[in-house]
Amino acid sequence: MLKDITIGQYFPGDSFLHRLDPRFKIVMTLLYIAMLFMGNELYSLLFGVVYCILAFSLSKLSIKLFGKNIKPLLPILLITAVLDIFFIREGTVYFQAGFFKLTEDGVFTAIRMIVRILFLIIGSSLLTYTTSPIQLTDAIERLLSPLKKLHFPVHSFAMMMSIALRFIPTLMDETDKIIAAQKARGAGFDSSKLKDKAKALVPVLIPLFVSAFRRAEELATAMECRCYRGDVGRTKMKSMSAGRNDFIALTVTILMLGAAIVTTVLF
Repeated sequence: MLKDITIGQYFPGDSFLHRLDPRFKIVMTLLYIAMLFMGNELYSLLFGVVYCILAFSLSKLSIKLFGKNIKPLLPILLITAVLDIFFIREGTVYFQAGFFKLTEDGVFTAIRMIVRILFLIIGSSLLTYTTSPIQLTDAIERLLSPLKKLHFPVHSFAMMMSIALRFIPTLMDETDKIIAAQKARGAGFDSSKLKDKAKALVPVLIPLFVSAFRRAEELATAMECRCYRGDVGRTKMKSMSAGRNDFIALTVTILMLGAAIVTTVLF
């Protein structure tokens, strides 16, 4: 199941979303997250849901990619929703049997939580799916460039973020290989007892950490061999420039966020 997780991967394309300036995409993603968490009513999520569907249609990506990301999280979402239904007891009572009480607030809290998390994953995944790690690094560095006056290591921070995103799929693939190897040695990953499952994770985590540190060391050595010295004297092969489509997309995002704010305040 871990190999199905596609967070951090980049899928080349020539869609409207792929051609947008990465700086604008980062800003629009942050505004989209604010849109999702603007209000507590279900109708306040409508703007974020519509915006996400519109962005997805412009990306020309397959819905299967997002299904792979969401599938491993479904059990956690369902458990959280059940806990919300069981322990939130305010509001109109729909059904009651002994200790169990199904209330209006419990149901709507569970639905709101599931919708927010699902569309948060889909919307944020669009950023990495349509933007290469190099573009993300440059965009983060440009957006945080005013912090250089405060001696903040902007370039190092941007590089660290992009490398972390880049190696998420690699670590997932490494974890799958380690689990398969441990199963071949008789590790009990299929046990139904929580204690046994926790013990089985130990022979997975230790090799995974060793592998991660080894990859980090190899990457650092490779960067040093290529005379990498941070942002001092570095130039860009492709300079970023904003176009009409970037401003149109940002304007639409701001308008939808403004509509979500007005709707939340008025209703």
